Amino acid sequence: MDPNRPSHETTGYMLAQTCKRLRAHMHGALEEIGLYRGQHFILHVLWENEGITHSELAERSCVQPATITNALKRMEKAGLVERRPDEQDQRVSRVYLTDAGRGIREEAEQVWREMGARVFANLSVEEHAALQEFLVKIQDNLTRCEE
Repeated sequence: MDPNRPSHETTGYMLAQTCKRLRAHMHGALEEIGLYRGQHFILHVLWENEGITHSELAERSCVQPATITNALKRMEKAGLVERRPDEQDQRVSRVYLTDAGRGIREEAEQVWREMGARVFANLSVEEHAALQEFLVKIQDNLTRCEE
């Protein structure tokens, strides 16, 4: 790696720009089915872990608890989730999907599949697999940075 390389030519910068562009495209596509910024990531966590607390949801979604609270208010109004008191500790609430929250899963996942098909269209199967491996390694490195 050339230390004198301009920042906009570094791999990290290029990855950040790529993620930014992908996020913008995904937000537009997901808004068409009624999901707004970040809601899909929250739903994805709930599709796998329904009934978790706000703090667990924030941690698994990699966002601040206040962000989760605001997103959940909007998602409740949209009829996607509901919050219920914990049966053992009434001070804690747990987040559950509604039928609409469960029902939008296939449509949201289809949006991701279609976007993936367009974004990765010119990659070979081997290149796509290598990219996934690299991204897992990068995510692991970032997780270690957070510790």
